[in-house]
Amino acid sequence: MATPSSLPPEFDRGVVTTVHQGDCLVSGDTELTFSTVLGSCISACVRDRAANIGGMNHFLLAEQSGSAKDRYGASARYGAFAMEQLINKVLSKGSGRKQNLEIKVFGGGKINAALDDVGAKNIEFVRSFLADEGYTLDGSDLGGMFARRVLFKPATGRAFVKRLDNATGANVAKEELRIVAKPVVKPPVDDIELF
Repeated sequence: MATPSSLPPEFDRGVVTTVHQGDCLVSGDTELTFSTVLGSCISACVRDRAANIGGMNHFLLAEQSGSAKDRYGASARYGAFAMEQLINKVLSKGSGRKQNLEIKVFGGGKINAALDDVGAKNIEFVRSFLADEGYTLDGSDLGGMFARRVLFKPATGRAFVKRLDNATGANVAKEELRIVAKPVVKPPVDDIELF
């Protein structure tokens, strides 16, 4: 973890809000910093330059696998939903103009052999998603064999990335494996009684 003295001055003050896996937060508060820790996960940081409104998401998987699909629809755990949710929130709170958006993406590290292709699939997904939607990437730090801490100032669009040591990466990998292995709870099929 970065010590306060190792951070650029604008990240060393104000309120820090953690963006957890599945979250999507948006703000224009000049004193706010969004923070997250990524292994194979991806976080996108999207900012409306005209309105000085920005946000960060954090997703673990590019898309639902057949075994993970549920009948309640998309979850913020998955890339397409997480990206659409973040972009739509920034547009609705900002100028509403897609051409005013600047987009930076981070993560997709290969930090555990059991998660071998998750990071690579996430990187492939986010690049394809942005290209298909007509967006250009304004900055990124993707791939590698390490976890990262990402700090993002939503009002200014400034991002700071710290690559983390192996011990921290191992803890991140354990948490991601736990989430990936978590069974999907499905409601009973006959949960409505007709008469």
